[in-house]
Amino acid sequence: MTTSTTINKGESPNGDSLVSNVLHQEVLGSRRFSNYWWATIVSLGATGFLLAGISSYLKINLLLVSDPTQLVFVPQGLVMGLYGIAGLLLALYLWLVILWDVGGGYNEFNQETGTVKIFRWGFPGKNRRIEIDCSTQDVQSVRVKIKEGINPLRSLYLRVKGRRDIPLTRIGQPLSLKELETQGAELARFLKVPLEGL
Repeated sequence: MTTSTTINKGESPNGDSLVSNVLHQEVLGSRRFSNYWWATIVSLGATGFLLAGISSYLKINLLLVSDPTQLVFVPQGLVMGLYGIAGLLLALYLWLVILWDVGGGYNEFNQETGTVKIFRWGFPGKNRRIEIDCSTQDVQSVRVKIKEGINPLRSLYLRVKGRRDIPLTRIGQPLSLKELETQGAELARFLKVPLEGL
């Protein structure tokens, strides 16, 4: 999903900003509703398992919804405690990915300077900032990739001379066909290159 951040001289049909000869698209990363939802569910479930394991060991009920003090600590309470620890580690990972906004960034196409800049946030480390710069002259086409099935894929790629195809859309939830077609056509028109794959 792309959203505009600045709107001065015009706006495209899908909400991207057109500021004179600059097209700026914000790309949604890990800070989407589904990630917040799953991180919250995993946190609550893991906390419940851990408290159940501790309750069975201490014989003190630490839960509001059930009484795990009747569980035998070995093996039931111990296994529940281990599930709780594993779940909390998974929840920590999910919350950190959201905090770091992995996959978030922007695509900027500037016809005034003749440059394309693709920026994404990665995991902390030397590759935290992922930046790809190229010339608009090197852009050969905008490619649409559609794969249906159990794990559908609907994404836009920039075909650049001398490079692998550069992904432009978010990872995870696929875009709707209408959204994908609109974004692809708008970008191809802006860059004056063909749209492939439709």
